[in-house]
Amino acid sequence: MRVAHELCIFNENLSMKLPLFPLQSVFFPGETVPLHIFEERYKQLVDDCRSEAITFGIPVYINDAIAYGTEVQLVEVVNTYEGGEMDIICVARQVFKVLTFDNQMDGKLYAGGIVEFMESDNDAGDDLRSEVLDKIKKLYDLMQVQFPPTPIDKFNSYAFAHKMGLTFEQEYELLQQTNETHRLQFIKSHLDTTIAVLEQIDRTKAVIEMNGHFRNFDPLDFKDFDAN
Repeated sequence: MRVAHELCIFNENLSMKLPLFPLQSVFFPGETVPLHIFEERYKQLVDDCRSEAITFGIPVYINDAIAYGTEVQLVEVVNTYEGGEMDIICVARQVFKVLTFDNQMDGKLYAGGIVEFMESDNDAGDDLRSEVLDKIKKLYDLMQVQFPPTPIDKFNSYAFAHKMGLTFEQEYELLQQTNETHRLQFIKSHLDTTIAVLEQIDRTKAVIEMNGHFRNFDPLDFKDFDAN
């Protein structure tokens, strides 16, 4: 595993050493993160989270590298099995950039590294948020999936991030966006493309379903038609 290094400013107020649990998954701030823990190093991590009230980071493992991830906080150990395996619930908090990575933190089995937390600008206006929310509703209608009632004041770019057909790579790209307006515009562009494809599929489906059916055709008037 390699860390994807980028030129960045080290800010003491935003940077800290954090235990790291790399996964091939993207988690967005505010979402619930269920994990099954079975490796000894991560059992130790969970024990440390419980006894020391620390958080840990889940860097996204993508393209054989880690560069960005999300800090998570342990909320509950739901089940503990005979062999020490655990089912846990965490909540995702802040997005970070990985500055350094060590396979083992000092005196620990689990990995760690210095991360820089990304400041997020929640500048999006209600008009854009309402437009994107309406497009998500339209997507769900086309897919014949029930859309959960979502007040505009409860909606943000992460609310349906896993439920609108984004690829893993697109989710990772969204995670790196630090501006809410840019995140919503990114989602809007994806929805415009996806909705257009689904509408074309619906039209194609309707044409296919018409084949073999008796239809009334308006007779064409060839009175003034000259074939020569």
